[in-house]
Amino acid sequence: MSKKKTIKIKTDSDSEIEKIKDETAETVASDGQLPQSEPSGESRKNDGDLAALLETKEQEARETYDRLLRVSAEFENYKKRTAREMEEFRKFANQSLIKEILSVVDNLELALSSTGDSKNADKGLREGLEMTHREILRILEKFHVKPIDAKGQPFDPAFHEAVMQEESTEVADNTVINELQRGYLIHDRLLRPAMVVVAKPGKKKGSRSRRTTSEDSD
Repeated sequence: MSKKKTIKIKTDSDSEIEKIKDETAETVASDGQLPQSEPSGESRKNDGDLAALLETKEQEARETYDRLLRVSAEFENYKKRTAREMEEFRKFANQSLIKEILSVVDNLELALSSTGDSKNADKGLREGLEMTHREILRILEKFHVKPIDAKGQPFDPAFHEAVMQEESTEVADNTVINELQRGYLIHDRLLRPAMVVVAKPGKKKGSRSRRTTSEDSD
């Protein structure tokens, strides 16, 4: 039985393939790595787009952070302002009611003044009026209401309301010499001004007689 022989025919393309394989093997053997191809123009374009996109996002992040800081600061200011307004409301919420109570205090003080000048005044009645007056003043003090000390003080338009003027040589000009209605403060804020009489310069006693004497001597 005869043996079959296989005949292998190399074409030109096979020779080229073998040549490329030999060159690649030599390059790997000398450098230890496969040859790398240069990046294409499309790849460089994509890298530039990514860099621009990254820069845009970083700018947006900075702007967002700045807005967050501004909003946080505005919120803190809002909380402080609201706290102040609530404190003001709490301190002066009863202001209108207290003003009405002051008229009762005025009437009690007027009654005490009138009974004090009368010898026939009932002693028990006066004691009752005094007790009621003290109790109301105690309640007002509990709510931080206190009277204004006006008599004998220099006139202050921030706390006093001048009803009239009287000539006086005993005190300095613009001094409160009488108090017609007491004024009050609430938490150091004016609740009601004091109605007062203010001193103005008066003629000194004997000034007319001295002037007349000098005229007679002439």
